[in-house]
Amino acid sequence: MAAGLAGKLWAPAAAVLSSFALGALWGRGKAVKEAEEEGRACSQAGLWAWLPSLAASSPLSVDVLSKYGSPGFLPLRLRDSFALCYDPRSRSALWVMERLRPGGGEADRALCRFHADPEAHPFHRATHEDYQGSGFHKGHLAAAANHRHSQDAMQSTFCLANVAPQDPHLNQNAWNNLEKYCRSLTKYNQSVYVCTGPLFLPRMEADGKMYVKYQVIGKNHVAVPTHFFKVVLLEKASGEVELRSYVMPNAPVDEKLPLERFLVPIESIERASGLLFVPNILKRTSTLKTITAGNQS
Repeated sequence: MAAGLAGKLWAPAAAVLSSFALGALWGRGKAVKEAEEEGRACSQAGLWAWLPSLAASSPLSVDVLSKYGSPGFLPLRLRDSFALCYDPRSRSALWVMERLRPGGGEADRALCRFHADPEAHPFHRATHEDYQGSGFHKGHLAAAANHRHSQDAMQSTFCLANVAPQDPHLNQNAWNNLEKYCRSLTKYNQSVYVCTGPLFLPRMEADGKMYVKYQVIGKNHVAVPTHFFKVVLLEKASGEVELRSYVMPNAPVDEKLPLERFLVPIESIERASGLLFVPNILKRTSTLKTITAGNQS
């Protein structure tokens, strides 16, 4: 199924999607090769092939899982023009991956309506009512304007699985500027891939200790991120691959600040999110350029 999506969306970088889906399980260096071999074995044999070996070292009976099912796995949602990994705890996506297309389209945003994710269990889904009176916007992760090529594609971005509570000023100004900038990159690059998601970052309190604290809204306790990230991967006609990674706080941000002010090392997002972005990238290219705050093109 992932291969079919890659054929539609980003055949030149099909490994990117699988890397995001399994990235949290993979290390780098020597561990990468071992993990890739294990990942291929798991993909080919299926999850249940692992259970006999687990049972041999654990008192947990395999029969329990095979009879009654696993408590859960993070589900992957595959859409016409993007993919997302859903996090039932936050009632939003862990990450959303999309390939941006050059040019515009005929889709009309006014015809789109926000809707609950029909694939999420009722215990784990956000609803329109959760946002009412909260003071937060329904902030798209995969932006609606990125998918104007068809009405169905744009409508799919209005699923609340692709939405997180976002500060209104940020949503309408600095974050919107970043989304527009990403779309502009399609004019000068062969392919533009964007991964977007929420962050829940710790901060020091008065007692000198670090805490992760975030608000929840609505009866379904939709988590309000403290920050948002956006990782941009550019494939150039020359064969060069470029990475840009941004983090913005979920708060009012001066829209006049240059976007370069929000560039961060991709490793900082990996540490904070528990994800590993494109761990196979050095196997795909020998000309990788990482753009940081002190190194803009």
